[in-house]
Amino acid sequence: MDVRVRYFAGAKAAAGTAQEEVSAPAGATVADLVTTLGARHGAELSRVLTACGFLLDGVAVRDRAAPLTEGAEVDVLPPFAGG
Repeated sequence: MDVRVRYFAGAKAAAGTAQEEVSAPAGATVADLVTTLGARHGAELSRVLTACGFLLDGVAVRDRAAPLTEGAEVDVLPPFAGG
């Protein structure tokens, strides 16, 4: 299945792209996707991903065991400073 991944802020810089399409096997989870992204883009993105939050089709992911579906959109959100 195909999943669209959108990167923001430091994750975008570490991935070297704002978005990409990723093929994932049936039954894949957000955790599986994170592993795939780290392997695809290397140590810098892997490091950033450990601190990131994720939105799956616009809903915050509380459990990385959440299943992915065909055409899902995953937003990768590093911690933001502000106040």
